[in-house]
Amino acid sequence: MNPASSIAIQRPSLTLLGTEPLRAAIEYVSHKLARANQTIQGDSHPVILFPGLGADATSLIPLREHCRSLVYQAIDWGRGYNTGPQGNVDVWLSQLAQHVLTLLVDSNHSATLIGWSLGGLYAREIAKLTPRRVRQVITVGTPFNADADHTNVGWVYRLVNGTAATIDPAMSARLRAAPPVPTTSIYSRTDGVVAWQTCRHDREARHVEDIEIKGSHLGMGWHRAVLNIVGDRLAQRPGEWQPYNTASRSPARYGTPNPGGGLA
Repeated sequence: MNPASSIAIQRPSLTLLGTEPLRAAIEYVSHKLARANQTIQGDSHPVILFPGLGADATSLIPLREHCRSLVYQAIDWGRGYNTGPQGNVDVWLSQLAQHVLTLLVDSNHSATLIGWSLGGLYAREIAKLTPRRVRQVITVGTPFNADADHTNVGWVYRLVNGTAATIDPAMSARLRAAPPVPTTSIYSRTDGVVAWQTCRHDREARHVEDIEIKGSHLGMGWHRAVLNIVGDRLAQRPGEWQPYNTASRSPARYGTPNPGGGLA
């Protein structure tokens, strides 16, 4: 059953949207004041990061530094500002997938793809095109499960591209389909940019999971719970992936469990 279509979905309220900058700033301060609490050293496999709409590598600095501190080869997607797909979507995604393969040409390891918001859609689609080079996908605030535009970023897309973003039924079904690799979606019910329901899977595949945190959309890239979840997921060995076990994480390390199984 599709959770995105079983209930009425609306864009996040203007209150949530209006408080996004302040909440993100508070989360950034919290991130800077927090002490490192993960000691697991990684296996140096590559991690490619994709920014959200209208953002570039700068927005991903905290997340990239976190991955590198855990001994992973964190790499920016290398395309500058994310202005959305240009021209034919299939051709554009194919070219982006080939570009990603060039970033991995010197590595013997498969990569983890991490995408924030719109960048998460890229990560998911690239994993479908190049599954042999991708070990897992992690999306952060990514609305992949929707039949329409349930976000507050339409005006940003129009500002950047001069046209409105459209989602036809075929594209909607395509984006909803999970990649053939372990896939984690991190989302927040207090997201002021995208409807949280659209960041959840249909639960039809055993290799996908949805993890809830409590936070803003703009601050997810440095949110303490997000960074800890990412660190835990990166430590999963190829072929041994297991869903994230919220119950086994102590509040001091991973945030306070929400009644729905997420994190605060």
